[in-house]
Amino acid sequence: MKPAAGAEEDTAAQARARILAVIRAIPRGQVMGYGQVAAKAGLPGRARLTARVLGMNDDPDLPWHRVLRSDGRIAMPEGSRGWREQNQRLRAEGVLMERGRVKHMPRGGGDDLDAAVWGPG
Repeated sequence: MKPAAGAEEDTAAQARARILAVIRAIPRGQVMGYGQVAAKAGLPGRARLTARVLGMNDDPDLPWHRVLRSDGRIAMPEGSRGWREQNQRLRAEGVLMERGRVKHMPRGGGDDLDAAVWGPG
């Protein structure tokens, strides 16, 4: 049996809120991949959902620029206004970039990020 439409909307809103919480907790000067964000939000395998949530973002304070492809590349077309802005924001935070790619992309989520999102222990 399918959940009622209202229940699906609640679930979608909860998933969105969890994704946004993870993104807000990414420390300045650090980055995560779309899939890493989804996994930290308890939504493994939902990298595209992370991208969709970011695409609908209207919060100017959300550090959207800290979310990249899993290989460390900026997801926007190279040279586009958004690509240039993301590159500039990351460099301003001290992230080492080379041709639109983070030089040292973390492979897994860190314990520090877990603590920032979910609190101690």
